[in-house]
Amino acid sequence: MRIGFSLPQYGVMAQELGKLADFARQAEELGAGSLWVADRVLAAVNPSVGYGGTDTIPWQMHAALDPFVALSVAAGATERALLGTSALIAPWYPPLLLARSLTGVDVVSGGRLIPGLGTGWSPEEYQGVGVPWKERGARLDECLDVLEAVWTTEPVAQHDGRHYAFPAAHIGPKPVQRPRPPVYLSGFAPASQRRAARRANGILPVAVPVRGSAFDADAVINQPLQQVRRLAEAEGRDPAGIDAILRINPTSESTMPEIADIVLRTADQTDVDHVFVDLVYLADQGVDHWLELLQQTLELTR
Repeated sequence: MRIGFSLPQYGVMAQELGKLADFARQAEELGAGSLWVADRVLAAVNPSVGYGGTDTIPWQMHAALDPFVALSVAAGATERALLGTSALIAPWYPPLLLARSLTGVDVVSGGRLIPGLGTGWSPEEYQGVGVPWKERGARLDECLDVLEAVWTTEPVAQHDGRHYAFPAAHIGPKPVQRPRPPVYLSGFAPASQRRAARRANGILPVAVPVRGSAFDADAVINQPLQQVRRLAEAEGRDPAGIDAILRINPTSESTMPEIADIVLRTADQTDVDHVFVDLVYLADQGVDHWLELLQQTLELTR
């Protein structure tokens, strides 16, 4: 089982971002198999859609380091850990610029990028970047088209899409990973499952530890993954080529044994062999605390 962790990108970490390279280096030395970032541009004071079914946005999201900066720092400080995004909000970015940034991370890391893409949940963030909320699905689809073309063809053919256009062009460098980095998408709603079945190498399920309740691996991982694989087979794809990476998203009330239990149950009850833990709501005392919790998780799951 590969066990990864989110990079200290949010919250109190905004005061300690100078320690990011040291954190990434030490995390890898301790045994972290992957390091992850997410994507935020603002936290609305009065959001129309709150986080995780609430009517607010957690204070930890009030400050966020740019994901490409965090990945670049981690790439330079590590040698083996995979570098993932869960998830970049692809519709916010012109696809050519997104391709350039993702390719850069893959190149400077020696081919360790795992791009996880999504559409997000905050209408106010779409307003802030000047992209219509209602276009998010169509823009993600077009973005996937452009990434595929940029990463796998040379020269890249002219693109005349609904939202973006560019002439036939030479666009390099290409990613180290061939034919391209593996793309992961969410697989919750029916529309996202159909998209993942057509376009993705895997899905990104999320587990939240619940006090007093055992982790239900079937509901969180096996059933969604099986559904996407069935849809992929109907599209003429090999269902065995689609996997999942589980994100464990503890709350401030979660305990390390609860997190470890999810890791161990995933290893025992699914064919998923990669999980990562987002410690943002637990590591509220800075980067050193983040490393302590990371080490505890690894020790409990060995």
